[in-house]
Amino acid sequence: MIRDLIPLLENIENPKYDNLHIIKWGSPVVSFGDLYSSKIATLGINPSNKEFVNSKGDELSGYERRFHTLNSLRLSNWSEAENEQLEQITELCKEYFHRNPYDNWFKKLDYVISGSSMSYYFPSSEACHLDLIPYATSKKWSDLSNNQRSTLLNLSSDFLGNLLKDSEIQAIILNGQTVVDNLEKVCSTSFIKTEMGNWALKRKRSSDIKGYSYKGNIDSIGCTKLKRKIKVLGYNHNIQSSYGISNKIHNSIREWVSNEINLIFDESR
Repeated sequence: MIRDLIPLLENIENPKYDNLHIIKWGSPVVSFGDLYSSKIATLGINPSNKEFVNSKGDELSGYERRFHTLNSLRLSNWSEAENEQLEQITELCKEYFHRNPYDNWFKKLDYVISGSSMSYYFPSSEACHLDLIPYATSKKWSDLSNNQRSTLLNLSSDFLGNLLKDSEIQAIILNGQTVVDNLEKVCSTSFIKTEMGNWALKRKRSSDIKGYSYKGNIDSIGCTKLKRKIKVLGYNHNIQSSYGISNKIHNSIREWVSNEINLIFDESR
């Protein structure tokens, strides 16, 4: 993991990527939690800026700090980082759920996987979270141009592939349609899509928003070949931000995800 950090840091300081709105003073986020003790991983798009700043936009510090920055490592730029700083970056990623996790976001996602008896949190710690792109950006994904989004994906796909190749992850869970679409893109594949009637989001003045599940396997990401096939499970609703996700729908998604995870591990025994 440490050796893979170096090209990520080089990208941050490459002038040709200045228009991507990467938070340049924040370190790449290689994982949320301990990747190498995890059996499953949830997958998102990229880290929120709230992993680095508070509601006023000030850098998190002290106990509130979640990830390292140039300031916390006392560096002027990322090219100064040596093995000691690279180890510190990865250590904070590993310890994420033991420090000050962004619970407003992760608790809802942890609930989705909790029926499998796995969790981000102690004492299980058999799950972690990964992102397609390890860079936090000052703009939301939806506010970036198509070209900016494509460039960020191309910069990051091999890094994610290398992480998964060297891990024991057996299943990844995709949180929302945007993640599904973009993983399909970087893996050059399509997942099996099934309409889930009891996941429909009700709308009074328009048609209901249908709910879908996704299933499949991946054996490569970008140009990186994995050592095995990894199971993929997904759903089109973003648990944290889709308007109208009732407790009933949340529970139904949890039941489906947990049952599928349990089937995967039953088959591997």
